[in-house]
Amino acid sequence: MMDIESFREYCLSLPGTTEGMKWEHLCFMIEEKIFVIVDLETHGFCIKCTVDEFEELAARDGIKQAPHFARKQWVFVDDLAVLNGNELKQRVQRSRELVLSKLAKRVQAKYI
Repeated sequence: MMDIESFREYCLSLPGTTEGMKWEHLCFMIEEKIFVIVDLETHGFCIKCTVDEFEELAARDGIKQAPHFARKQWVFVDDLAVLNGNELKQRVQRSRELVLSKLAKRVQAKYI
């Protein structure tokens, strides 16, 4: 199981990732676009997913539609322990890829 500090280190290890505080939550961003939002009190977090993954993930125990973000395919995971280490890393990477894919091609090229 990943703790909050190893989760933070993992997120920051992804190329181009920065961190900051928004809405009293820790945010991990690429090119100032958020791909993970963490509640530091509960260690719950929001990530972006595809339209196909959204329903599947939201139906799982410990995962629900993210408040204020659900219509854009964001889910809220109650705690870091809900996903095993490998899936957690894969979901974070996927969220980053989805956010990056919405940026200009020249910006995307910096991270390929």
